[in-house]
Amino acid sequence: MQIFAGKLFDSYTLAFHENVVIVVSPESGLILDIHPYTSAELAFADFRDAQRFVDLRHATVLPGFVDAHSEYFTVFLHPYSEVSWEDQLTKESLVERTIRATLHAKRTLMAGYTAVRDLGTEGAGDADIHLRKCMSGPNYLIPGPRYFCANRAIVTTGSYGPKSKIHLNREGIEGITGAEVADGEVECVKAVRRQFFNPDYRFRSRMDDVSTAVSNAPIPTFDAQELKALVSTANKLGVKVAAHSAHWQARGKNGISSGPGVHSIEHGTNMEFEDTDINDTQHAGGSDGDRVNTVWVPTLAAYYTMSKEKGEVWESATRAFKRALEKGIDNIACGGDTGVFPHGDNALEMKLMVRLGADWRKALQWGTLGGWRCIRSMAWEGKAGEERLRKVMNMQEDARVVGDNEVPFGAVRRGFAADIIATSGDLENNFENAIDKSAIEFVMKGGRVYKRDGRELV
Repeated sequence: MQIFAGKLFDSYTLAFHENVVIVVSPESGLILDIHPYTSAELAFADFRDAQRFVDLRHATVLPGFVDAHSEYFTVFLHPYSEVSWEDQLTKESLVERTIRATLHAKRTLMAGYTAVRDLGTEGAGDADIHLRKCMSGPNYLIPGPRYFCANRAIVTTGSYGPKSKIHLNREGIEGITGAEVADGEVECVKAVRRQFFNPDYRFRSRMDDVSTAVSNAPIPTFDAQELKALVSTANKLGVKVAAHSAHWQARGKNGISSGPGVHSIEHGTNMEFEDTDINDTQHAGGSDGDRVNTVWVPTLAAYYTMSKEKGEVWESATRAFKRALEKGIDNIACGGDTGVFPHGDNALEMKLMVRLGADWRKALQWGTLGGWRCIRSMAWEGKAGEERLRKVMNMQEDARVVGDNEVPFGAVRRGFAADIIATSGDLENNFENAIDKSAIEFVMKGGRVYKRDGRELV
């Protein structure tokens, strides 16, 4: 298949290339070639043949967007303005939540998001893994993005909900808990080994009835030994660690660290980005040869939605992001904690980044290539990952061989997955409109077209 693009965004260089043709293999789902098209190629193209040619000469073509912090089950969650988080977990059946998740998955894909990372099932057990199976492979059951799952979040006793207002010292309500509880080194090791997915830790104190200040205060939960057990076990198993944290404390005075070995910091509303912190985000944990580049996922959209642009938390989140821009922080990925706000509106995160002063080209990079760098497997990291990336043009990363989520994406380059979208909007002059779901007129994932001329094909 040949895609004729009026403009093409290069997520590596931030440049736009005009009048190019992208050659895609529907069999492997990989990009075979990109080059400026000739008048002869254009004359030969019969755009009535939808199986062979796509006319996007009027549009701007981009790599598929990547949401690095979605809450499907958290697709298994819907906006809290509709139903509170606790009521969704305790009053909506798993069947209902799963059906909602399938709708959320399709809306996400049609909005141009061809990959998402779901950071916790929020009381839905292992349903995210089964949902991923239904969206994967050539004979998928439902349309959706590439779906990276963290499964159950890992938390300490008492730090997460839902909480009974009657049985105050009991975890969960009627056996439903929002995450997996682990205390002490042994339990932490067991939890990671049992899940063998992206471990996750969160900080949350539930004391709303007596003190909103206390309940909203970010406090350390896991101690240094517990964190070391979580991170070292995950590293040995070859999986990444996504840490929900308000701070980056690579050298915390209390000896508790949310830094070393952590591959992404989620939220980070109180990040200060001192020079030592910046260095640690780029060289945290790992051996001298393979050092971890920690990615920050600010989740601005969640705070924007819940605070309505008011209050201390929103001010802290915006202050941290502006500080990051001032310091030239580039290890950023886009993920708005989608689910707090409607699925399909994932682009709100990039919109807010630009409103707060980010260059719109950088926001596009963080929402595409930056997303892949954040959520890709450990097999793409370190020296071995660099060597693997150098060989991508040899066309060896076929999903039929390596699997749907192991292919490279986030860029329109030879050897990368053909996750390609197009907008009819003007990115430079009206960025928010151009990345809005209403402007996304073409969506391809893995060489298969899901949306064309603004019409959904599935």
